[in-house]
Amino acid sequence: MRLTLIRHAIAAPADDETHDFSRALTRRGRKRFEPVVAGLDALGVRFSHLVHSPKVRALETATLLAPLLRGQLEPTRLLVGKPTPALLTLLSRHDDLAVVGHEPHLTTLLSWLTVAQNARSSGQTFELKKGAVAMLEGTPTPGGMNLTALIPPRVFRRVG
Repeated sequence: MRLTLIRHAIAAPADDETHDFSRALTRRGRKRFEPVVAGLDALGVRFSHLVHSPKVRALETATLLAPLLRGQLEPTRLLVGKPTPALLTLLSRHDDLAVVGHEPHLTTLLSWLTVAQNARSSGQTFELKKGAVAMLEGTPTPGGMNLTALIPPRVFRRVG
């Protein structure tokens, strides 16, 4: 299977008045994510399905990716916290899937899928800036996937 992990775009900062689930993308965040979508499109990247965290900023990022989607958007609370075996089961239901989520959980998922453990405890680290894309191939099991690309958003902005 092909799996694409995408960290949500830049969102409004956390504050005492805005509940974390309600934080939306900023205008700047939307603008800076446009080259990511255009770059993925230019690379011919398409998704048969896209799952995302139910937090507003993840939903809005997923919606921006909709032109690359042949299937449907699916919210899941499994992306709100630490990755679980239930999340791996969800991922295994699709052959060409995109996931939009949050840090530090996406890095934990990436580590689990590629090195079968938490990156921090293994001494390996990945950095997923807001709008970053990680592409993997293999079986969504601990250690069952290979990282084929890790693209920070600035790369898309520079080539776009």
